[in-house]
Amino acid sequence: MNNLYYVYIITNKKNGTLYVGVTNNLLRRVEEHSLGIVDSFTRKYNIHTLVYYETTEDIIIAIEREKQLKKWNRLWKIRLIETENPEWKDLREDF
Repeated sequence: MNNLYYVYIITNKKNGTLYVGVTNNLLRRVEEHSLGIVDSFTRKYNIHTLVYYETTEDIIIAIEREKQLKKWNRLWKIRLIETENPEWKDLREDF
């Protein structure tokens, strides 16, 4: 059985505060952010709207991509989001 790993970006509003993470269960992890049970940063800024994600079957690639995105400047992250999700809709609705 192949596992999928997700690199994701969540926010509190369009052009708001951004958080980059990695997980093997995207819906569960975003729900944890929504409930405020993980990471004081996401709880502090009420960050829980999934606006971008990528998948891979390799955890090493996922972790490296997460690190890469975390180093990106804000404008690059916004451009990445808007390329795939120009309206910044909550992508949890797609699942």
